Amino acid sequence: MILFPNAKINLGLDILRKRPDGYHDIETVMVPVPWCDVLEIVPAKGSETTLTVSGRKVECPMEKNLVMKAYRALEAEVSLPPVDIYLRKIIPDGAGLGGASSDASFTLLALNELFSLGYNREELARIASTLGSDCPFFIYNTPMLCTGTGTDMEPVELDLKGHSILIVKPQVSVPTAAAYSHTTPAIPSTPIRDIIASPISSWEGRLKNDFEPSVLPAYPAIADVKRSIKEMNPIYTAMSGSGASVFGIFGNDILSPVIRERFQGCDTLVATL
Repeated sequence: MILFPNAKINLGLDILRKRPDGYHDIETVMVPVPWCDVLEIVPAKGSETTLTVSGRKVECPMEKNLVMKAYRALEAEVSLPPVDIYLRKIIPDGAGLGGASSDASFTLLALNELFSLGYNREELARIASTLGSDCPFFIYNTPMLCTGTGTDMEPVELDLKGHSILIVKPQVSVPTAAAYSHTTPAIPSTPIRDIIASPISSWEGRLKNDFEPSVLPAYPAIADVKRSIKEMNPIYTAMSGSGASVFGIFGNDILSPVIRERFQGCDTLVATL
C-alpha cells in the first residue's frame, strides 16, 4: 500500500495560556497542503517490522521515528503482523508543516486499512494524540479549528479553491520548546474562528501567529523570507506553526521559475489549493 502523507499550514496561532502540565492551550486553524512524503507499507519479508527512510536525511533511530511509534502504538492495542515500511522524506523538517506527524497518522490509516482492523476516525485520532499534538489533525486531513494543546478539533468552513500558495522554508530550524519559551500567552480580542469566517482579503493584520514576534527577530533568515513574500503582494502571509516555513496565499497563479530564482537555497512549494 502506498500513501502520500501531506503537510499542513496554520492559519493564525493564538497561544492562550500555559497549562499546569507545562504545555500550552492554543487556538489555530490547520489546513492540509499538497507537499507530500511517500509512505509504502507491505507485509514483512522477515519476522520483524522494519523502517527504511530515504530522501531527506533524518537523524533519528528507527524506534524513535514517529512512523515506528505509530506502528507500536497500534500494536499495543491489537495484534499486528510484521511489516516493512518505506518512507521517502520530501517535506522539510523543522518547518512547522507537521511532516513527521503526518507520516505517523498516515501509518495508522494504512495499517487500519491494510489489515481491515475496523477502527473509525475518532478511534485512530485517539491513538494519534498519544504520538503528538499535530497527529490527530492528519487523521481527518480537512480544515480544522484546533484548540487545547491542538488535539481538540472541530471542522471549519473554509474554501480556498482558486487560490495559489507559496511555502518557503529557509535552511534554519526552530526548536518548538524554545519557541514557546519566548512567547507571552494572552487571550486575543478577536478569536481566530471569527476572523476565519470573514473574507480572506480581511485577514492580513488581523490573523496573527503568536510565535512571530519572538521568532522573526531571532531568525533573520525567516524574517527575510516573510519580507520577500510580502513584496509579491499576497492576499495573506504568515509563518506556519513555530517556523521555520513562511507561506503566502495568492489570488492568482505564481510562476515557479521566478520563485526558484528568488528563494535560492530554500525549500519551496508552489501549488494550487
